[in-house]
Amino acid sequence: MTKILVIEDEQLIRETLVELLEAHDFRVSAVENGRIGVKVALSELPDLILCDVQMPDLDGYEVLQSLRQNVITSAIPFIFLTAQSAKAEFRRGMELGADDYLTKPFTKQELLGAIASILSKREAITQPLTQALQQAEARLNDLVNESLITNTISSEKLALEVEICRALAQNEFEVYYQPQVELATGEIISAEALIRWNHPEKGRISPAEFIPLAEETGLIIQMGEWVLLTACTQTASWINSGFINFRVSVNLSVRQLSDPQLLLRIVEILKVTGLEPGNLELEVTESAVMENVSVATATLNELKSLGIRIAIDDFGTGYASLGYLKQFPFNCLKIDKCFVSNVGSDTHNKAITTAVIQLAHNLGLTVIAEGVETEAELDFLREQQCDMIQGYLFSPAKPAAEFELFLMTGKRLSSPSLMSRSSRVVNLLPQSEKEKSNQFLPSDFKSSGFIYK
Repeated sequence: MTKILVIEDEQLIRETLVELLEAHDFRVSAVENGRIGVKVALSELPDLILCDVQMPDLDGYEVLQSLRQNVITSAIPFIFLTAQSAKAEFRRGMELGADDYLTKPFTKQELLGAIASILSKREAITQPLTQALQQAEARLNDLVNESLITNTISSEKLALEVEICRALAQNEFEVYYQPQVELATGEIISAEALIRWNHPEKGRISPAEFIPLAEETGLIIQMGEWVLLTACTQTASWINSGFINFRVSVNLSVRQLSDPQLLLRIVEILKVTGLEPGNLELEVTESAVMENVSVATATLNELKSLGIRIAIDDFGTGYASLGYLKQFPFNCLKIDKCFVSNVGSDTHNKAITTAVIQLAHNLGLTVIAEGVETEAELDFLREQQCDMIQGYLFSPAKPAAEFELFLMTGKRLSSPSLMSRSSRVVNLLPQSEKEKSNQFLPSDFKSSGFIYK
């Protein structure tokens, strides 16, 4: 039974809410002030909180701020109840992390509708994690049985798989965002969403260690859905804050691309988060689309018909022929780092990169160069009229809060017309501080097409 906590100082309203909610089979706790409300929320962990804004001692804003700062209660859905209808009040609540805002007086239908909507979103968010745990339990039993029979299952592999399942359940994964910069303007116009694992005991675990196993076991489907949901939710928030043309790019793994439920899940995630399809780009690798060409073609065409952009990632490192560029509905082509590296001095990389940019432009595709780390590489890409870049020269992937500072402060790539070569800013971080994931990523792992960078 769904638990709802009501925090309301007016007795008549509090009792009316309790009576109404209990009549609709909710389990209800009710308290008369914010300070008690915080204590009850921490002890009972309700599924949803209804909280009045104007209360003595501790008002609704302070209640919400306190709950959002505590990891135990940070994700509990929260609805403000208020007699104030000013936009500034509404915005303040949303900035603190409120999920909805009901202005008094409201009808029974409005209240129940708001509750149903938020609980539906909560279920959509937790469903991938629930499925992951169910799948993990079944998979763990299979592995244990296999190990007892054959004694061939690696204990390290088994332990890591269990750790992945636990990490999904305990929210140890985090989405980082690497800026994608338009060369013509120097502005950040999009970002690639990349998964990171901060283990409570082992610290940062490289994606090269856990992504291949997640792909092998099928956990990659739940993991990928979680990344997509998280990235879309965050992007919708940034767009609502005024960055209306911002776009997020999310990788699809081989398993996701062949999953018959993929399209339905993406449509559901867009609906739940409120993100417009045009603000989402999905990245696939050559190897992923070549796994099953007919299925990939149909799936990508359906996604593009919704208005979602499709990018081919790590171009040139897979097995597809140039003819497939015309067959698949790509909007964007990403040049792999191995071709961008030292492109100013390496004649082979120079020739390949030049040809790829020209080919993509002839096909009407946007071109993004990955792994840009030096001014020489940037200069060459500008000369060849590459559309966009991402890489350590501008910034590594950042947590959402740090990336948001880039957006808020208008961080941009300096134009050569605005500063001399001698005064240009180069790498923002020294080599020793860069993320390590690519340094121990075997080349054959890249075929999974999933969030390594």
